[in-house]
Amino acid sequence: MQPPVVTGTDLRKVFRTPGAGGKVWALDGVSIEVRAGELTALVGPDGAGKTTLMRLMAGLLVADGGSLRVLGFDPAVEPQRIQDRIGYMPQKFGLYEDLSVQENLDLYADLHGVSAAQRGQRYPQLMQMTDLGRFTGRLAGRLSGGMKQKLGLACTLVRSPELLLLDEPTVGVDPLSRRELWVIVEHLVHEQGLTVLTSTSYLDEAEKAARVLVLHRGKVLAQAEPAAVTRAAAGRSMVLDPGSGPSARIVQARLLDDPEVIDAVPDGGLVRVVGSGEPGPGRDTIAGLAPRHVEPRFEDGFMVLLRGTAAHETGVDIRLQRPPAAAAAGAVVEVRDLVKRFGDFTAVDHVSFRVRRGEIFGLLGPNGAGKTTTFRMLCGLLPPSGGVLQVAGVDVGSAGAAARARLGYVAQKFSLYGALTVTENLEFFASAYGLRGALRRERIDWAVRQFELGGHARTASGELPGGFKQRLAMGAALLHEPDILFLDEPTSGADPLARRAFWRRITALAEQGVTIIVTTHFMQEAEYCDRIAIMDGGRVLAQGSPAQIRGLAPTGGGRQPSMEDAFIAVVENARGRDAQARA
Repeated sequence: MQPPVVTGTDLRKVFRTPGAGGKVWALDGVSIEVRAGELTALVGPDGAGKTTLMRLMAGLLVADGGSLRVLGFDPAVEPQRIQDRIGYMPQKFGLYEDLSVQENLDLYADLHGVSAAQRGQRYPQLMQMTDLGRFTGRLAGRLSGGMKQKLGLACTLVRSPELLLLDEPTVGVDPLSRRELWVIVEHLVHEQGLTVLTSTSYLDEAEKAARVLVLHRGKVLAQAEPAAVTRAAAGRSMVLDPGSGPSARIVQARLLDDPEVIDAVPDGGLVRVVGSGEPGPGRDTIAGLAPRHVEPRFEDGFMVLLRGTAAHETGVDIRLQRPPAAAAAGAVVEVRDLVKRFGDFTAVDHVSFRVRRGEIFGLLGPNGAGKTTTFRMLCGLLPPSGGVLQVAGVDVGSAGAAARARLGYVAQKFSLYGALTVTENLEFFASAYGLRGALRRERIDWAVRQFELGGHARTASGELPGGFKQRLAMGAALLHEPDILFLDEPTSGADPLARRAFWRRITALAEQGVTIIVTTHFMQEAEYCDRIAIMDGGRVLAQGSPAQIRGLAPTGGGRQPSMEDAFIAVVENARGRDAQARA
């Protein structure tokens, strides 16, 4: 049996901060073992220590305590010897967008001293593995998000590493591209025997690993096979059928306040519930509904572990002082035959949909489908090339600043000012929205309290963990209490706890009449929407309720089709028809 590739014992790492207490323990007594030829996954909420642990292994940080060996070397003493033998793909991999695919590969080959003979052998393998061979002349900046991640992985693998470290490799990647990336990772492990350590926010990805390490606030909650984590929820997993009553989203939000409920999520029109294991006397219903026990899944066990470390959540206090006025008959957002062209390229091709007051409308689609371009036109940030675009009864193109002030927008990429602190960003946006005096102070205090930003008030926003950046962006977007909220990939990179907290707030806003349009690559999150449109190639391929969209998925295999099944089927079928039409 081969020795472990990585062994860490009682690892500790502290970061000094300007906030209260002056320091944060990123790792607090972490021990880890990464076995040769296996896939190991790191999971945990934002700030759990996953990235810090990887950076220690890569020799980019030095531990403040404990011992660590990587490929037989101490990264604190011999970092270069490790860096010469590993591949490390951070969350923001440094592609050069003004260089082509081939030029990026050549650059990284040059940096790592890969010879011409080695390139001649390695490049064809990488092109076949990533399916980038057709795009070697394309600029990296013109690739979709999924293709950029494939190129980043190819650049990381250009010298055949002995250990591959992947930090959130599928963040911001659509389900089709995510599936393709995982085919590559599994091929590397199972066919080539490569040792891979990855961190991920997708718990279905972690379930594919041989072993998982569950981290929370710098401490290890579990290190075992995924099945062992799943067993933590044995006998606790149930589903509820809301039937003709309140929607699954509403039932789920209420259940999260129940002390006997560890977790609840909408799931295929039902509500999946994980109980505490200690039901009250004589209780045979939950939220007035009869539960049906089901087999636990990895995510259920993960939530049991996390809830064992924290107090139960209380209700979400996100009441608006100025709820949106009741809308007249008709749609709050109306899009008819919307078109956007960039030169000869049509990014949005005759898109139509309507959104009612207080509705949550989801736009789904692969990277490059046209969702963000549609969003930017809805917010008045891009002029349309054609079609009708009305928001709150006003033509967005001709609307003044007063009309646009009724909108809130959270961009796909963090768009606040990275050099400014959390408080300074909130103060800036409050002023930009025209908030003055006591109201300005009140709304800033509300945002800090609501999104739990107090501990980071003096931190530069560019240095925040991904989940806290999204909290800050949401807080800034809601300062002026908009009638319509546009959310472009708002939970990208966020952990399951953060996503549940986010959707509780969105549900509460919608119940007060705020109209919400959201894009997401988490197909489970589409279950929170009242209606959904799936886009690809700038066109709407399907539109309807979550149940109607799920009905488009192929059946069989002894299980109910999921939203992800439907999404992949709709997109692949449309692409197949387009390919036949071109043939």
